[in-house]
Amino acid sequence: MMSQPPSPVGASQPTCPGSDLSRTFEMRFTSTPRGARLARRLAAHRLDAWGIPYGTCPHEEIVLVLGELTANAVRHGHVSGRDFHLLLHVLAPVRTVRIEVTDTRTERTPPHPEALHALGLEDTGGRGLLLVAGLASRWGWHLRSEGPGKTVWAECACTTPA
Repeated sequence: MMSQPPSPVGASQPTCPGSDLSRTFEMRFTSTPRGARLARRLAAHRLDAWGIPYGTCPHEEIVLVLGELTANAVRHGHVSGRDFHLLLHVLAPVRTVRIEVTDTRTERTPPHPEALHALGLEDTGGRGLLLVAGLASRWGWHLRSEGPGKTVWAECACTTPA
């Protein structure tokens, strides 16, 4: 369940895909599997409204990356009583979608991108970030500047025709 209702302030109005305006959606969600699922579904709907339609390769890839990052925030970044924050930003002139997921757990950070490729056959985790690395143009993480926690981000190129 969401920690706060959707706000028109947190999301810009949909515009035509060829427009030079950037679009942003952000919201806090409970740090639960249900919160991660809701974040993924709302973001998928928002992408469709912004001209990145359901069923297209860019839409599916962006939603997969976003789903992995929100699931990781719940699994590895959960602090009891704390939410995670999702920011979805479409940079219209270059058609890049930036996903940022912020949690409040500082001590559990993602591995360095080069370490992902060193996973062995017996390793039981880390495959999700391999998907992110394979689908996103760039990805990384940084500690929050205000308060505890970290932000994991990914950028995906959107090649859907306008």
